[in-house]
Amino acid sequence: MKIQMVDMRRQYDEIRSKVEPKVLEVLESGYYIGGPELKAFEEKAAIYIGVKHAIGCANGTDALQIAMMALGIEPGDEIITTPFTFIATAETIKVLGAKSVFVDIDPETYNIDPEKIEAAITPKTKAIIPVHLYGQAADMDRINEVAKKHGLFVIEDNAQGFGAKYKGKMLGSLSAISTVSFYPAKNLGAAGDGGLMLTDCDELAAKARMIANHGQNERYKHRVVGVNSRLDAIQAAILGIKLDLLDKWNSDRRSAAERYKANLKDTTIIPFEHPDNYHIYHQFSIQVKRRDDLQKYLADFGIPSAIHYPIPLHLQHAFLDLELGKGSFPISEKVAEGIISLPIHPHITEAEIDFISDKIKEFYS
Repeated sequence: MKIQMVDMRRQYDEIRSKVEPKVLEVLESGYYIGGPELKAFEEKAAIYIGVKHAIGCANGTDALQIAMMALGIEPGDEIITTPFTFIATAETIKVLGAKSVFVDIDPETYNIDPEKIEAAITPKTKAIIPVHLYGQAADMDRINEVAKKHGLFVIEDNAQGFGAKYKGKMLGSLSAISTVSFYPAKNLGAAGDGGLMLTDCDELAAKARMIANHGQNERYKHRVVGVNSRLDAIQAAILGIKLDLLDKWNSDRRSAAERYKANLKDTTIIPFEHPDNYHIYHQFSIQVKRRDDLQKYLADFGIPSAIHYPIPLHLQHAFLDLELGKGSFPISEKVAEGIISLPIHPHITEAEIDFISDKIKEFYS
């Protein structure tokens, strides 16, 4: 049995008949940057999430950086975020000369703990970046409440939660601006890199679009210093096709997660889904003992796994200047020591889930 963490080939087999003619259509059109396919996808994505504006860009990391630039984040500003996430969240803060101020996570959802945010606010704080980790919403009501009280921007890092919901509302519609990654392994993934910013604010949308295009809103008239970050037409066309299937695919992920949970509830700490949330399981991550030994054992049977994430950001060499040693964020550190992600995707079979589960139970028996 050959199992993939994310089976891109099975996904492509499902959409091949629609993707191949569409890609040829784009190639024949001559519109490779911008053009009607990008405009159509941006409009479609905005409608899906329920916001006025969607602005395509080259990747999710760029989306974070451009969003902060559009909000006027400057060197010396402080941005509150989580240490338990992919480095892009804090990396972009540092690239802009701002400072990451980390807040520990909730032990059940692994998202930033909103009750710890207020204590981290200083006169230099300008924004909060919650990450909807693994496809589950952070507590946006409480985060927005704290932000409003202190006059802070909120930027949703929704790289892992496109299609997830919080209290019935789509993630990506709950803040001043949100960012998305279309890395191929995401729930909505491109055939390469891609990203998106979403906002209801006309001014913010215009500024983000301008920054992403070398700071120009008219050709060769550069109002600000920007970047070169564009979602190309072929990726936009493919994403448009996939977006039509996303709700079904996310539902299939949820079914796979429920089967894993039923199989593993007595053996491991299974993912917690908050009742306010519609979790889309970008990752199915469990807490285990003897994690490294388990990972090797699974590999012997051809079962892949991953660790999201083995080292919290405050302990990464890139952030040693923050002088935050071990013990600074104990919940993040504890979760990082025991977390392991199992294969999950819309095309995983019940037999594969049962095989993986049986091997995990066999390891611990």
